[in-house]
Amino acid sequence: MRPGLYLSLALAVIGAAAFFGLRGDWPWQRLPLPPAEPARAAPPAELFTETADTLQSGETLSALFARHNVAGIDFQRLDPSFALNPRRLRPGLVFTFRRPASDSAPSHIMVRTTPEQRVTFRRMADGWNAEAQPIRWIPQEMRIEGPIDNSLYEALDAGVSNQQLDSGNRLRLAWDLADVYAWEVDFTRDIRPGDRFKVVFERLVSEDGEVRFGRVMASDLTISGKSLTAFRFTPPTVRSALYFDTDGGSLRRAFLRAPVEFRRISSNFAGARFHPVLGRVRRHEGTDYAARPGTPVMAAGDGVVLRAGWAGGYGNLVELRHLNGITTRYGHLRGFARKMGRGTRVEQGHVIGYVGATGLASGPHLHYEFRINGVAKDSRRVKIGGGAPVPKADRPAFEQERDRLLAALRQPTEVTAQPDAIAQQAAETSKRWMP
Repeated sequence: MRPGLYLSLALAVIGAAAFFGLRGDWPWQRLPLPPAEPARAAPPAELFTETADTLQSGETLSALFARHNVAGIDFQRLDPSFALNPRRLRPGLVFTFRRPASDSAPSHIMVRTTPEQRVTFRRMADGWNAEAQPIRWIPQEMRIEGPIDNSLYEALDAGVSNQQLDSGNRLRLAWDLADVYAWEVDFTRDIRPGDRFKVVFERLVSEDGEVRFGRVMASDLTISGKSLTAFRFTPPTVRSALYFDTDGGSLRRAFLRAPVEFRRISSNFAGARFHPVLGRVRRHEGTDYAARPGTPVMAAGDGVVLRAGWAGGYGNLVELRHLNGITTRYGHLRGFARKMGRGTRVEQGHVIGYVGATGLASGPHLHYEFRINGVAKDSRRVKIGGGAPVPKADRPAFEQERDRLLAALRQPTEVTAQPDAIAQQAAETSKRWMP
């Protein structure tokens, strides 16, 4: 067969294959393509409304929930960690009710019970389910400095911007800084022109963008020409953080300078003073601290309760016995802390009562007495021994932290996050938070 003939046959076969292939009949019959499905629109998002409501004074949770058509929640059986015991709730808690547009009752209820947790109720087919979600707070170290022209609070109020801390948290910073130096400085009478402060403190920022004061990390005060430096450090053998000077000496003393956060000293220790209620001159054997009614009163030192009750002109009185023949008295109280009875042991700084105006008092204040072997002394002038220094085994860790904080005090630093301190800070500050 001639070559031209072979070429013609090959071309004919290829052409036929192409023809039938395009028709879908070769090498096997092709099934018709399924019709394209129409595009499906995404289901519409569920519409809902949110309503916030506040627990009022004297109101019960059941009444508040009934106002929003919610029933069937047994508050007595909730996990105690939710902090929703109906008998202990404070007015001011804000509840958020989320109600679907197609329903007459909420499907979700949210409430912030502590700074570190939010409790959410979800409506299920068989009732309500409650769970707590943790709220993360990120500590940020900040540094401020400035003059102390009049009072410590006014100095800090001017040195900290609203973007850093609001006015309420600036007040907490001032009180905490005063507490650091409570055994060294009397801020009501020791301030002089030219005094200055430097402070490194932590502020906390929540995942919701809330900001609050955390704790004082380090400070350097120049008071009457004297430099007083403090560094926060937690020795492993101690349950809570303490403040030490540059050499590792403790700033803690056996007794607080003042056992209450006061506005002013309304009356000093004096051999003779005109009594505003009795209308005559008599010896004043204590110091009067004017403060808001209900302000917590703290134990000035570790001790045991001798008595807690009515005591004539003292009104409601707590008297504590300490070591070395020392006793302290706290008079004109509005009320007492829980379980405050004879024989109760208290530690320095624990709340024992609340400022009032009971007994021979012309206004709300704390009358504080300091006695040695029964003899009244001026608590603001008595010299008391210091606390224990940094233990020898903890010196390397203390010096490392001291040097870090000293560098932060000396040079302005940018805001830095300290995530490893979140858990510790949450435990230390949760009692300060109010809903």
